[in-house]
Amino acid sequence: MAEPVTGPEAAQTGPPQEKRGLASGETEEEARRSRWSVALKVTAITAVAGLLALLVWATLAAGRGSSLVARIAAGKKPAAPGFKLGVIWPHSETWPPGLKAAIAGGKLDLRALRGHAVVLNFWASWCIPCRQEAPILHAAALRHRGRVVFTGVDVKDLTGDAIRFARKYQVNYVSARDGFGGKTWDSYGLTGVPETYFLDERGRIVAHIPGAVTPQTLEQGITSITTSSRGGTLQGGAHVTP
Repeated sequence: MAEPVTGPEAAQTGPPQEKRGLASGETEEEARRSRWSVALKVTAITAVAGLLALLVWATLAAGRGSSLVARIAAGKKPAAPGFKLGVIWPHSETWPPGLKAAIAGGKLDLRALRGHAVVLNFWASWCIPCRQEAPILHAAALRHRGRVVFTGVDVKDLTGDAIRFARKYQVNYVSARDGFGGKTWDSYGLTGVPETYFLDERGRIVAHIPGAVTPQTLEQGITSITTSSRGGTLQGGAHVTP
């Protein structure tokens, strides 16, 4: 009877062993391609899920913004959506002296303006109506200096262009920047620029002007937050969508 084969010779007998991790008949190159295919599918599914989530968020945000504008028009005085944005124009010469500390850290938190009547103007350097209303806002900020807090929010704009705009038109109040992908545009239901919101001392939006202000409509808006007023939507001039 033949002796059983042991030792290194035994490894050389019998059918060749398959490489670990490879399916029967699958080459290493095919296995590598299969792993890449799975990874690409997972990446694609993740990207689609992310886009769907972003679409849902944008739809909900736009809906909230539209609802906000509708409530303002109905005189319901909804709370102004909060924001904390980087300051690009720190000129606070028309603000009450005690508020200057609110932008010491280079950020403007809307909550820091609570207790004051606020004129909140959304603008952009490329917006022609914004150029036309800039002198009107400047003059009104001077007239109501220390009593009404004029505040600008630059949207969908380049920082350098925005600063040049503020310097050219001698903006005499603080302006912050929301940028291109900011949430403030949607949360306030903006349909273009300029648009102006009037906030009372409790942080409620009493009135809204879609489009450029005129001296008359601007004063109407200021009156709505400094006296007892139902508020609502005031007449505005032309505005543009980016």
